[in-house]
Amino acid sequence: MKIFAKIRFYWGAFMISFIVAVIMIPLIMLFPKNKGTIMHKLNRLIIFLMGGKLEQVGSFDTDANLIVMNHQGIIDIVGMEALQNNHLRWVAKKELFDALWFGNLLKKGDMISIDRDNKKGLLKLIKDVRESIEVKGRAVAIFPEGTRAKDQALLPFKAGTKFIAKKLQMRVQPIIVTGSKELLNEHNKTGHNATVKYIFLESFDVNEASENWFEELKERMQKSIDDELSNHNRSR
Repeated sequence: MKIFAKIRFYWGAFMISFIVAVIMIPLIMLFPKNKGTIMHKLNRLIIFLMGGKLEQVGSFDTDANLIVMNHQGIIDIVGMEALQNNHLRWVAKKELFDALWFGNLLKKGDMISIDRDNKKGLLKLIKDVRESIEVKGRAVAIFPEGTRAKDQALLPFKAGTKFIAKKLQMRVQPIIVTGSKELLNEHNKTGHNATVKYIFLESFDVNEASENWFEELKERMQKSIDDELSNHNRSR
């Protein structure tokens, strides 16, 4: 069975790369005004061709302008784009913008680059997020852990997420993702038929929240992750 799981991984990786490079990037270059819909439909195709399904619990708050999610791999993004058509503006580390195919997609998709090694990186991020909200009218999606996690426990949240949300008085919606690494596990390079589940937790306005809202946010997300494992045997 292990060999089939390996084959499924490379099939999934190939499908993502092929559709992004050969279909998605050319289409959003040709039809930039429709790039949100193009990305939505093609990401749905990717999930289908990989043998995946999507499940949503709760609803997307269209008034929320900061989407906070746990992170395990690229499927988190593929599935979220496939699930909704709100043309989110993802925050990604600068190195990804230099990648051959996905870098082009991030650039053409007008995503936000963050340079963690640059002291001015946070100032640029604030400027980009403000522009996203006030000019482009696009909600920003961010992984506060800052990197992909292997285990159930959330990694420490980066303070930049808290600073930006408070500085711009944002409305935050946390979303929990489980099952994405079952569909495509980038750590051990395996793949399976799987359902990726997105739990849309209740959103809140930062300026109306308690002083400890950031710590409480992490606790609420961790509780939801733990509940999924305990009650539904679904790991994140």
